[in-house]
Amino acid sequence: MSFKPDKKENALIDKFLDHLWLEDGLSRNTLSSYRFDLYNFSNWLNKTNSIFLENVTKSDIQQYLSFKFPSSKARSISRSLSTLRRFYRFLYREKKITTDPTLQIQKPKIPKSLPKSLSEDEVENLLEAPDLNIDIGIRDKAMIELLYACGLRVSELVNIQLTELNLDDGVIRVTGKGDKTRLVPMGEDAMDYIQKYLLSAREAILKNKKSKYLFVTHHGKSMTRQTFWHSLKKYALIANIKQSISPHILRHAFATHLINHGADLRVVQMLLGHSDISTTQIYTHVARERLKTIHKTHHPRG
Repeated sequence: MSFKPDKKENALIDKFLDHLWLEDGLSRNTLSSYRFDLYNFSNWLNKTNSIFLENVTKSDIQQYLSFKFPSSKARSISRSLSTLRRFYRFLYREKKITTDPTLQIQKPKIPKSLPKSLSEDEVENLLEAPDLNIDIGIRDKAMIELLYACGLRVSELVNIQLTELNLDDGVIRVTGKGDKTRLVPMGEDAMDYIQKYLLSAREAILKNKKSKYLFVTHHGKSMTRQTFWHSLKKYALIANIKQSISPHILRHAFATHLINHGADLRVVQMLLGHSDISTTQIYTHVARERLKTIHKTHHPRG
């Protein structure tokens, strides 16, 4: 961005970003986003009202959001407002201002976007894509089967340790967000392919190296999220899946297909490791949209 606030304002922004870094440990990219939002706001103030960040009123912020509205999406405006709220809350705590101008300013409503999913046929085609004549193919087949059978996050999948696998009971212990653990049943297909992988492929991949992780590479380390993502995209091409794919799409497919087949929402919540059922409820909307599409396509008065 070419525009830069004057030295005093820039120092204020730097101090705010330092505070965020120290308090929240935010990434460089996130801090850059905050800086971008504040520079944009400062630039607009400079061009329109010729006032400084510290002298802003509620009316100025409302005018700025109105100015952004025609050309920006609700999500972008919401993010800008979140940045301004944190910034002015910080200035208020630092006693740089006497009132917080962002109080009582409503966020724009953001429509919930439905998560992308795969049809059951597409999942079947994806599961058939790995080459079972090679060790890597057996490993990848076991990973995709487990991902779909358990609705895991990709970070959960690649971090599974051998000690967390219980083939006798057919469950795995998964460590999810906030280090919360849950037991998830694997299903027969996933168990079969994990057993095949453990029988010979895992040792062949490791080549006498040792690893505590279930899914490993030739380097003796656990699979990374990025490596698995690349593998999945390759298999999606083989399976002739047209839409953009990520490991998370199989988590969505897991939840959507369970609900399509009548699973209880609370059970799906537990299996996914959602702390709030409202997060799980989005999948009932996916199922509902699918039913609408089927009705429209096949009903004579659709």
